[in-house]
Amino acid sequence: MDFSYCMELAFKEALKAFERKEVPVGAVVLDSAGHIVGRGCNQVESLSDATAHAEMIALTAAMATLGSKYLDDCTLAVTMEPCPMCAGAIVNTKVGRVIFGAYDPKMGACGTVLNITGCRQLNHQPEVFGGIMENKCSGLLQDFFRELRGKSPQ
Repeated sequence: MDFSYCMELAFKEALKAFERKEVPVGAVVLDSAGHIVGRGCNQVESLSDATAHAEMIALTAAMATLGSKYLDDCTLAVTMEPCPMCAGAIVNTKVGRVIFGAYDPKMGACGTVLNITGCRQLNHQPEVFGGIMENKCSGLLQDFFRELRGKSPQ
């Protein structure tokens, strides 16, 4: 599976969040044939729901599409490293592979701060690949927070 292609799809979702003044994180779930079975972008502010992360929305949509609580043959592409909540959901849904763009030095739970997806004590460990289109994904996040704070680029 072409990781850049997957990340471009997730990035389109992140742009939707950016336009809605949400933290610009996007996610897609692809089945083993590469078809999108779930997609999501952050909706924390618009739904006033701290659990409305892009990954959670995409995983829920994928399970509904496939009629299964497990996504073992699927790939989750997300523009930012999943947080502990989302990493837990990844483990619980048995996602086969996770690819992400920007590393998260404050909440990253796929190896940066915590390694929930790689924890051998848990019942599932997906393949994880980070830093896919990292500059593009990080750049969108930086633009968002710069705009939020009213600062111009340096």
